[in-house]
Amino acid sequence: MHLLNNAVKAARRAGDIINRGSMDIGALTVRSKDYNDFVSEIDHAAEEAIIAILKDAYPDHGFFGEESGKQDADAENVWIIDPLDGTTNFLHGFQQYSVSIALKQKGQITRAVIYDPSRNDLFTAIRGGGAFLNNKRIRVTNRPKLQDSLIGTGFPFRDFTHFETYLGMFKDMVKKSAGLRRPGSAALDLAYVAAGWFDGFWEIGLSTWDIAAGSLLVHEAGGLVGDFQGNEGFLESGNIVAANPKVFAQMLQVLSPHLTDELKTQKTR
Repeated sequence: MHLLNNAVKAARRAGDIINRGSMDIGALTVRSKDYNDFVSEIDHAAEEAIIAILKDAYPDHGFFGEESGKQDADAENVWIIDPLDGTTNFLHGFQQYSVSIALKQKGQITRAVIYDPSRNDLFTAIRGGGAFLNNKRIRVTNRPKLQDSLIGTGFPFRDFTHFETYLGMFKDMVKKSAGLRRPGSAALDLAYVAAGWFDGFWEIGLSTWDIAAGSLLVHEAGGLVGDFQGNEGFLESGNIVAANPKVFAQMLQVLSPHLTDELKTQKTR
């Protein structure tokens, strides 16, 4: 449990930094990493705090962070960190963002923490040990039909290569589900699937740090996670579908007609 406990400690420390920053967003230094891709001093401070805590506890572990990149990433144990998933929401005072921390051991995600600092919601999972929200066991929904399901998604906002493809997916999913939602933090979207607040979720072109922790949460909550063909490799491609088992299969059927050769191909990001 010490691995998870230290990850929780790190996530809460980052959450404190984020909450303090949210009190005076206008005073923050913000720069653009890319088109529609922003980073603030809070992102950096939160990631530094996470790494400091985990490196002190585990000096031989590696790190893969959104802001700091890879450090000893070929180590047997690697922490995958998104210090502030939903930076654009944060910078606009829209309280839908999170801290995401996952541990990859020998190529497999084994620990997951997603922390929503604005609501003080803590999602955790250990491989083989279930998924929890504030220490209470969570499960994916048992809703059998996509037409009755609430589905989360994410719009392309940096890379518009697959924009038209996404619009086709979106159009069909709107018609075949009870509704779509786009809150703006993929890590929380996956946590919501695990908690049963969403029945499913899909998105194109995410980064490993966006989905590593959330994918384990969904798995441990009894859901399925895969790429657009239902296979593994979503951490590498960034193309992900997550849902309860029955809705998962139906979502793949809706997405399938829209898949281009590139979206079918496994690629390393």
